[in-house]
Amino acid sequence: MKIVISGGFGVGKTTLIGAISEIEPLVTEAAMTEKSVGVDNPGALSDKHTTTVALDFGRITLDSSLILYLFGTPGQDRFVFLWDDLVEGALGAVILVDTGRIEDCYPVLDYFERRDTPFIVAVNYFPGQERFELDEVREALGVDEAVPVVACDARDRESVKEVLVAVIEQVLLARLTAPPQVSATH
Repeated sequence: MKIVISGGFGVGKTTLIGAISEIEPLVTEAAMTEKSVGVDNPGALSDKHTTTVALDFGRITLDSSLILYLFGTPGQDRFVFLWDDLVEGALGAVILVDTGRIEDCYPVLDYFERRDTPFIVAVNYFPGQERFELDEVREALGVDEAVPVVACDARDRESVKEVLVAVIEQVLLARLTAPPQVSATH
């Protein structure tokens, strides 16, 4: 099963995949240079010195017949052209949100809603950051009640497990409630 981890720049996608992957994650991190000033805004993440330029990849074996493949999207607008290829074949997505930069996830939400991809919203709480109730986050995002909004710590393996369980449940729910596929006979 392919699951996409998406969200704005610096929200914790690489960290989330690294916290759960059973293999050394494949990351395409590059140093942020002076040329990225004004293009990639780290905001409160002033100590951020690298950025994903293509994808992150991790893997989790659930049992002998079920493996989760995690694909992390780059968070900057200039790399959105890669998303279609990364999302192709994905069963669902996790949209990671930083409430300190909530506006960064609006285009991400729009993207997955347009593609009709089942997704959940995972609020990554950063140390020292004001915490909002999940219903407040839902309201700020304008996310439908049918979409789970969960809290997480992208650094914590157990927290990431809960996020992945939530997205798998959302995928299964979407499959169960989808209208039956009608195949054309020739």
